Amino acid sequence: MSLKIKRLTDKLEEVEDCIFCKIASGEIPCYKIWEDENYLAFLDIKPVAEGHTLVIPKKHYRWVWDLPRRQPVGGQGEPNYSEYWEKAREVKKIIDKKFHPEWVEIKVIGIDVPHAHIHLIPHCQIKAVAD
Repeated sequence: MSLKIKRLTDKLEEVEDCIFCKIASGEIPCYKIWEDENYLAFLDIKPVAEGHTLVIPKKHYRWVWDLPRRQPVGGQGEPNYSEYWEKAREVKKIIDKKFHPEWVEIKVIGIDVPHAHIHLIPHCQIKAVAD
């Protein structure tokens, strides 16, 4: 098997086994926060804070920076890097309305699941308790 064919086979297996692709297709259920044609936002299964949300492109990309920089010519409706961040901003506004956080932390790690995803983690100020 040539190296090129091996890479393509590995890529196909990665997509077929991708839990986020299965969530995006509806094969695995999730608690959806927001969705459109190309992107999905849902609550993290292991949240670090209440409202911890993941924003993913429905199409499989290994890393956030793998999304095309701009809309491809003739690629109407295809996800792209700039639009992805705009969608994350829209989801952040939903989190603001629901949780009223002091701030929303953004993390792009990509180690646990090999599918592009942005973590939006709301943080609320901890009020001191009187002695």
